[in-house]
Amino acid sequence: QVQLVESGGGLVQPGGSLRLSCAVSGIIFSAATMAWYRQAPGKPRDWVATVYSGGIKLYADSVKGRFAISRDNANHTVYLQMNTLKPEDTAVYYCNQIPSTPWGQGTQVTVSS
Repeated sequence: QVQLVESGGGLVQPGGSLRLSCAVSGIIFSAATMAWYRQAPGKPRDWVATVYSGGIKLYADSVKGRFAISRDNANHTVYLQMNTLKPEDTAVYYCNQIPSTPWGQGTQVTVSS
């Protein structure tokens, strides 16, 4: 059974940084395509970034140049380094594989002064 546990969220001022982690179990992690998504209040869940098993990375235009996705196959973990955060980045952040499996609880990121 797939389990996704996100962590690392919090309250940060505009311009600040956070690093999110997602511990994954129940899949062959090294072969999986992993992604981060986010959902702001009252809005649908949006895709943020993807990392393929071969290392190719894709980003939504809204985060390109500010966020970096990475993976640690040895520890079955996917990361999202978020820099130069803006108030519009405020959301609950989720990780999942592609195609998606049941979602985890997410981690709240709030960007506010």
